[in-house]
Amino acid sequence: MEIFYYMVFGCLAAVVAILELSKSSKDRINTSPLFNAFKNNYLVVYSLMMAGDWLQGPYVYYLYTTYGYGKGEIGQLFIAGFGSSMLFGTIVGSLADKQGRKRACLTYCITYILSCITKHSPQYKVLMLGRVLGGIATSLLFSAFESWLVAEHFKRGFDQQWLSLTFSKAIFLGNGLVAILSGLFGNYLVDTLNLGPVSPFDAASCFLTIGMVIIFLTWTENYGDATENKDLLTQFKNAAAAIASDEKIALLGAIQSLFEGSMYTFVFLWTPALSPNDEEIPHGFIFATFMLASMLGSSFASRLMTRNSLKVEVYMQVVFIIASASLLLPIVTSFLIPPSTVKGGGISFAGCILLLGFAAFEACVGIFWPSIMKMRSQYIPEEARSTIMNFFRIPLNIFVCIVLYNVGAFPITVMFGMCSIFLFVASILQRRLAVISDKPRIENWTALRERDSEADPLNVP
Repeated sequence: MEIFYYMVFGCLAAVVAILELSKSSKDRINTSPLFNAFKNNYLVVYSLMMAGDWLQGPYVYYLYTTYGYGKGEIGQLFIAGFGSSMLFGTIVGSLADKQGRKRACLTYCITYILSCITKHSPQYKVLMLGRVLGGIATSLLFSAFESWLVAEHFKRGFDQQWLSLTFSKAIFLGNGLVAILSGLFGNYLVDTLNLGPVSPFDAASCFLTIGMVIIFLTWTENYGDATENKDLLTQFKNAAAAIASDEKIALLGAIQSLFEGSMYTFVFLWTPALSPNDEEIPHGFIFATFMLASMLGSSFASRLMTRNSLKVEVYMQVVFIIASASLLLPIVTSFLIPPSTVKGGGISFAGCILLLGFAAFEACVGIFWPSIMKMRSQYIPEEARSTIMNFFRIPLNIFVCIVLYNVGAFPITVMFGMCSIFLFVASILQRRLAVISDKPRIENWTALRERDSEADPLNVP
């Protein structure tokens, strides 16, 4: 069955190469040298940040096992990470709008480096502290950098369409190429050089330090609503009011939570789905295949977003339906293909079908990221961009914590069925968003504050 893995990987690599090399003038956006310099600077920083994140992922669970911890204790550590992202990460991430996005990005680097340092200790409390710091860093990674980019892009007067180019390239590099190279580099450090499972975390700290220096020396500061002296609770209230007052923002948040919740659940489920009888599968090679599929999706998204005649709100409906069908495959194969009872061996025929379906899902993930970034840049008010984006992550983190806590309570087919339903609901919400996308925003941020002032003549917060 090894030839099957190579065939899938080779086909995906060939398609990615063809898509990138065959871009015509219709697929390219004419930009300025100033923008190209700005874009390349951001891509370098974003790639370094993602390298720091991807290097850690494959070895977190393995490191905990080498310290002698069991599944229950490791599960608690993972839940602590997502819980920290929901509680502390939301607060720290929201401060970016008030205290500055550049400062928040630097905070991400420092927080994640400290999290990496804690991996040197086998003490459970120290590792728990590292998970808390990592949860805070994750919230900053997925809010502060995008918020800084969008604000800086428009502050420098660049065309709005050029923003989609930066988004698609960032995902192509950061969530594709960098992920593959990080996996290979981590494997080289641990297996080839025998430096131990903590070595990828040290390497991640080095990449984060380099990125932090570049941010400090080359980035300028930008803010959200920095004109008013508002406390954090008021920021949360205003962000919640903005979501409640604009259906498009609420729909976008629900779509993001449904898709990302399914995506993070898939991360936990794909290994037992492909090897239900302890089949020997090349985890690292399959991970690289998934990342290559994600690169394919981001490359395809870059073409879609250059078409002025094709709206992102429209094609994402199809993407969600394909993603839903892909995660429905484990249920379909369980009915159509008799399960194998033989322990060990290579991947089964059903596993081969699932691998193709999962690669299709990862391609949808590659399309999703730059597309959701573009929609967020259009619909989320600049005054509270980081705050609202972290609001979106609250239901996501709650969902993932529940899944982690009950991962052994339900059959794997039930879990995949739940994710498939979530993605189908996301397609329905996306259709609604497409219908109302051309309608003007009922209330902008200023009008919302004016309304609140009229409702409260004493202006009591």
